[in-house]
Amino acid sequence: MIEIRDLARAYELDSGRVVALDGVSLDIDEGDMVAVMGPSGSGKSTLMNLLGCLDRPTGGLYRLAGVPVETLDKDGLAALRNRRIGFVFQQFNLLPRTDALGNVELPMIYAGVDRRTRREKALRALARVGLSERAHHRPTQLSGGQQQRVAIARALVNDPSLLLADEPTGALDSRTALEILALFQELNREGVTLVLVTHDADVGRHARRVVRFRDGRIVEDRRQEPLDARVALEAMTRETAA
Repeated sequence: MIEIRDLARAYELDSGRVVALDGVSLDIDEGDMVAVMGPSGSGKSTLMNLLGCLDRPTGGLYRLAGVPVETLDKDGLAALRNRRIGFVFQQFNLLPRTDALGNVELPMIYAGVDRRTRREKALRALARVGLSERAHHRPTQLSGGQQQRVAIARALVNDPSLLLADEPTGALDSRTALEILALFQELNREGVTLVLVTHDADVGRHARRVVRFRDGRIVEDRRQEPLDARVALEAMTRETAA
């Protein structure tokens, strides 16, 4: 799914040249669930921006599903983002005056999908994240966890090859965070490729693989047996009941 070789990103600032990503090489297979971790300034957010075609590298190669991303112009990057990549952010980024259904339809409007098809696909996406009954609720009428589910439905509606989640549980309480992680794991079991950027070790423990950054370089890359978020939710429920 993802193949990067010697990927680099540097910024020219008044104070001098800052290297945010320093010759990173990484492969991510289709159907994997990877947590990208590291402290602030480690390079993980820069990697996310490059993987999401939101920024351009200053060196190296990036292939997404076989497409040589570094050769694309601005329009090509936008088309690839809309067709291949779904984004989930910490702050949800929903339109406040638009209901859940309308928010999920947005990527399809940009893609030129007709109104009837948009409505059908958006309803299916909301059903997939367990929010069919909230389709006509605005974000202010939804809990934080429900808003994040709407954001996930929006990310999935164009059937992307890759789902990128940037601190997706950072604005949620611990129980709601586990519910979102359980949803991510369910989607992953269905074949969705997931890359989660997080500084939270508890979130990282639910991924199949952890890639840790420091000073723009990978310092750890290991596979693990992920914690099952559903089991953790059940344990939390029992503790609350007791």
